[in-house]
Amino acid sequence: MSGAALGLEIVFVFFLALFLLHRYGDFKKQHRLVIIATLLAWYLCFLIVFILPLDVSTTIYNRCKLAVNSSPAESNGSYVTLAPSKQKCFKPWSYIPNGIMPIFWRVVYWTSQFLTWILLPFMQSYARSGGFSITGKIKTALIENAIYYGTYLLIFGAFLIYVAVNPNFNLQWNQLQTIGIAAANTWGLFLLVLLLGYGLVEIPRSHWNGAKRGYLLMKTYFKAAKLMTEKADAEENLEDIMEEVRKVSESIKYNHPLRKCVDTILKKCPAEYQERMGRNMDDYEDFDERQNSYPTEKSLVKLHKQVIYSVQRHRRTQVQWQILLEQAFYLEDVAKNETSATRQFVHTFHSQEPENKIIQYFYTPTV
Repeated sequence: MSGAALGLEIVFVFFLALFLLHRYGDFKKQHRLVIIATLLAWYLCFLIVFILPLDVSTTIYNRCKLAVNSSPAESNGSYVTLAPSKQKCFKPWSYIPNGIMPIFWRVVYWTSQFLTWILLPFMQSYARSGGFSITGKIKTALIENAIYYGTYLLIFGAFLIYVAVNPNFNLQWNQLQTIGIAAANTWGLFLLVLLLGYGLVEIPRSHWNGAKRGYLLMKTYFKAAKLMTEKADAEENLEDIMEEVRKVSESIKYNHPLRKCVDTILKKCPAEYQERMGRNMDDYEDFDERQNSYPTEKSLVKLHKQVIYSVQRHRRTQVQWQILLEQAFYLEDVAKNETSATRQFVHTFHSQEPENKIIQYFYTPTV
């Protein structure tokens, strides 16, 4: 079993991350590079959780052997013998041979660093960029990530100045690497404290208040009212952006050099708006002979970015609204069935998604 547990968990975690990504993502609509980067990020996160117990058990066993081998010596006249240790070390089934875990953790750590600080932020900004060329998207992504990278460089610079001023340290490449790791860990711990500080209070409080009768239903009503306002704002914003796109599409005809940019913007619009703004091939005009004022490429880049943001916001609020409605209907059904004498849980609205057969078997409507 030497190293077999590690290999099995590595394979198991990979298929677990792949299954979850397939469950919550859409492979057909996403780019392959996005799928690979997301799968790798999820895979590394799950690896840390699953492999850490193996590393801990192996470390405990190695320390036990070290304690047994370094037992104190007994003096018997002119002879010195090692005192037999009564402690016994049991080799765990998840034992990992020496030399594997340091290499494993280095690969996981530096790959996670590359994904966290370089690849994923750059891909996110690249996808949200309004540029129409690869060069323009890369330039926009670099500018947007300047603040993100600037925070890291600020922490790194503070550590670097401290080491350079301190006479006890001799600045070398290994120390620069250590400073970079310390700066990254400092930033990560800062975010962790902020997020974990909220979660440690909110999660137990939500479960505690969830046991109160009617509390979750009233809280869901409050969330629904708040989300409805946000949903209406997103729809209004999308309508305004689509109106601007319609005006631009009507002003820039099909022999205009910027028409390709307009077509790219139209592809990002929802299907119902694309049908409304369907182009008429007979509407062909020579733009050189007219003195109309046409939008510039810079303004089209800005409009393209606004379209991407407004469409994403609209879709996000639609999904959140649907989930919240299902939760509200379920809580209302719970409140109604609490006073029912039939001891049969009756749903007012059935879910559109088919339920799992295993859940149906254990979670029956009969009380």
